[in-house]
Amino acid sequence: MNYERILLALSQQGGTIITTKAAEAAGISRAMLYKLTKGGTLQRIAQGQYMLAEEMPDELLSISLRSENMVFSHETALFLHGISDRTPFVHSITVPTGVGVSAVLQESCKIYHIKQELFDLGRTTTKTTLGNSVPCYDLERTICDVIRSRNKIGTETFLVALKQYANHPKKNLNRLNTYAKKMRLTTLVRQYLEVLL
Repeated sequence: MNYERILLALSQQGGTIITTKAAEAAGISRAMLYKLTKGGTLQRIAQGQYMLAEEMPDELLSISLRSENMVFSHETALFLHGISDRTPFVHSITVPTGVGVSAVLQESCKIYHIKQELFDLGRTTTKTTLGNSVPCYDLERTICDVIRSRNKIGTETFLVALKQYANHPKKNLNRLNTYAKKMRLTTLVRQYLEVLL
């Protein structure tokens, strides 16, 4: 079996990340993954996740593959939308209330909880800096989240986000208003943005 050819194909399919599940489906056992890691062909980046030794790791893709019930939000979403020039030290994710979060995600991410009926509001995908698609809230949902959690994020981050949004060429105020109504933030959104718009 030509392991390197199979691993290259899996890497291309997975945005550089090869999961144990995908490798086993392609006929590569866990023991062989261990052997290929020891031999320097692969590097282990997280439990159940490997990549070819010469590849550049995509932390956001790695995090997104750890749970189907998470969406990048708040500071991380601001960064992905180009509204923040700072790469967050700790990535922010939102999960539905009542859904369990793995210990790995609890240790590596700032976690926000939202009611199940609001979890998919504004959910989309966006590209990481390395070009991989990850789940993320759209710009308007991110602004609502930032306003809703303004006491948990830094004042500077909060104010810069609002100013950048107010000047953003692709802002959609109708969508922002729709989300604000559903999240019961209409008064706050109007209060903060009236000054800037």
